Amino acid sequence: MKYIVLLVVLFMASSHLLANDTIIVRKDPRLDILSDKQAEINKRSSMMTSSGLYKGYRIQVLSTTNRDQANKIKSDVLSRFTDQKAYLTYNSPYFKVRIGNFINREDAEKFRQQLSKIYPQGVYVVEDAVEYTMTNDQ
Repeated sequence: MKYIVLLVVLFMASSHLLANDTIIVRKDPRLDILSDKQAEINKRSSMMTSSGLYKGYRIQVLSTTNRDQANKIKSDVLSRFTDQKAYLTYNSPYFKVRIGNFINREDAEKFRQQLSKIYPQGVYVVEDAVEYTMTNDQ
């Protein structure tokens, strides 16, 4: 008998709760600011590599086994495009000359077209970890 009364009381309480369909949620407006900041942090960290650089693109101008040729091309690229950084890497047995720090492939492709006019063969866009300073509007 005790269980039946308890069951009836629980049923009446639950039906009363279900009949009230309006829920008012009050939250601190600072939660929205905190949520936006966390979303920005997540966006930036998803674009970064484990070395702290950003995932991006560079234009490879040359891949050769001749170090002197690679240094010559790197110097030439730097003198022609003073606003860009050029990189010489060695991955046995090849020396590779790359230029630029691009986050978007489209930007890298536009610059590649400029380089193709000067260096007609073997210039292409490659994925690489790039140096980049993120601004607030990105």
